[in-house]
Amino acid sequence: MNWNSHQFIWLDWVIIAAGIIGVTWAVWRSIQKDKKTMQGANSEDYLFGKGEPWYIIGMAIFAANIGSEHLVGLAGTGAKSGVGMAHWEMQGWMILVLGWLFVPFYQLLNIKMGKIITMPDFLKYRYTQRTGSWLSIITLIAYVLTKVSVTAFTGGIFLESLLGLPFWYDAIGLIVLTGIFTVLGGMKGVMTLSAIQTPILIIGSFLVLFLGLSALGNGSIAEGWSNLIAFANTQNVGADGVAYGTNHVFHFNENDPMYHEYPGFITFIGASIIGFWYWCTDQHIVQRVLGQTKGEANDVVMARARRGTIAAGYFKILPVFMFLIPGMIAAALSQQPESGFILDNPDTAFGNMVKFVLPAGVKGIVTIGFISALVASLAAFFNSCATLFTEDFYKPMYKGKSESTYVLVGRIATIVVVILGIVWIPVMQSLGSLYDYLQGIQSLLAPTMVAVFFLGIFFKNITPKAGEWTMIGGFIIGMVRLITNVITNTGSKEMTGWMWESTTWFWKTNWLVFEVWLLVFLVIFMFAVSAFTPRPTQSQIEAISFTADYKEQIRKSWNIWDVIATLGVVALCAAFYAYFW
Repeated sequence: MNWNSHQFIWLDWVIIAAGIIGVTWAVWRSIQKDKKTMQGANSEDYLFGKGEPWYIIGMAIFAANIGSEHLVGLAGTGAKSGVGMAHWEMQGWMILVLGWLFVPFYQLLNIKMGKIITMPDFLKYRYTQRTGSWLSIITLIAYVLTKVSVTAFTGGIFLESLLGLPFWYDAIGLIVLTGIFTVLGGMKGVMTLSAIQTPILIIGSFLVLFLGLSALGNGSIAEGWSNLIAFANTQNVGADGVAYGTNHVFHFNENDPMYHEYPGFITFIGASIIGFWYWCTDQHIVQRVLGQTKGEANDVVMARARRGTIAAGYFKILPVFMFLIPGMIAAALSQQPESGFILDNPDTAFGNMVKFVLPAGVKGIVTIGFISALVASLAAFFNSCATLFTEDFYKPMYKGKSESTYVLVGRIATIVVVILGIVWIPVMQSLGSLYDYLQGIQSLLAPTMVAVFFLGIFFKNITPKAGEWTMIGGFIIGMVRLITNVITNTGSKEMTGWMWESTTWFWKTNWLVFEVWLLVFLVIFMFAVSAFTPRPTQSQIEAISFTADYKEQIRKSWNIWDVIATLGVVALCAAFYAYFW
């Protein structure tokens, strides 16, 4: 047996088959055990899950975030442009904002409403019914555009590069498998799969990292790192003949070819805007921390949720080293003919690295973790879609239905989202680089969410109509920009005619600059509308006001170790920026 084969051998296939059966059994057993505890179908438990331990919450947040866009898009971006995209991944510090700042707000509203809330619930309570409904619509559209279609597309690419199966078989198979899993397993299934796959995913990815560095350094990991940095320093050559390198996150020189894509400090601001929306207000992530067991004290619930986000903060530091840097290693190895490593398409970088550096048998084990990660991430989106549609549209319209009916409606909503995601894939393929496409779409939606949530919480004088009009107006502006992106290939085409020439500033402005200015405009717009529309009612203001008793519960929910662990996350993020400045 050739243990160092660069392809899958029979042993890997046997391990993959046995692993899938084993994971399926473990998830099924966990779900059956949970059903006995639930004593019947319950839509809230199906959609949200119950109070899980803090480390499971941390794993679930991490697993919900890690998808095929990382295995393909992030690694591919690393191969093409180095650490420039690391801003979107080095956001463990942003998850802390969810745990320390937003969890108390959401938990307070849980108490006031007597049930676990969705993000649209929060906006309905703070602004108007229409504001929350628009958020549900926008979120569902965003999931189709940025989550389901991207995960299916990149999952197909990854499995094709790894297993050699046809792309569409992989993409459709992944969606069908995940759909079945989500429909049958609900949130409990997602949580259980997250706990299983996270350790495999992390260990497997770091094996790829270290063995890749060893291959690059002729058996020495340290030498491999030195060779990687030296190679990165020779890349990104400008028209002036200067190599500006791909081993730093900030590009300040206008002669730097990457400056026009990632313009200096604006990149960090733009990534933070997207991060604020994703980590603090997106149903997909927030849903991981909202589950609780009946009868639990509020300070216990908050403590568990906060510690889960702190754990997720540490996990979130890892993807740069798990995926982006292995992509850079793949690019460097491909420039060494003697290594035997070939990279024809940057998006296949990670799959090719798995086959090239991992020994037989280990390939199969690691692949189980990767497939589980794809299913867990996609299942989390499916589950969030079911939650949004059921809780924010169906239940208010059809009150008094049985719990089994609500669960069925959630499952049907999942199927519809799956179909729409598949239909969007061909359009997405025409919009350029995968990871750039993903962040570009999010940059059109994030400013609206940030303005509405941030001002709604911290400025009590912001009026209900200001939130509603901003939600609608910001979404319309973003969608118009998306349409121009499709027509102009994200501003790269030369468009003629008075309409295009007079609106160049709108359709051709760098996507990050456009995002920042859109946020500034929406903030000003909200204050302006608030100046001449009716003030919020007392109950709406109370929704974001902490009583003395509740402040005491918050204080009891954290201790000095929580603070120390939080500072650890911040310090690690700062150290990364200092090294790759």
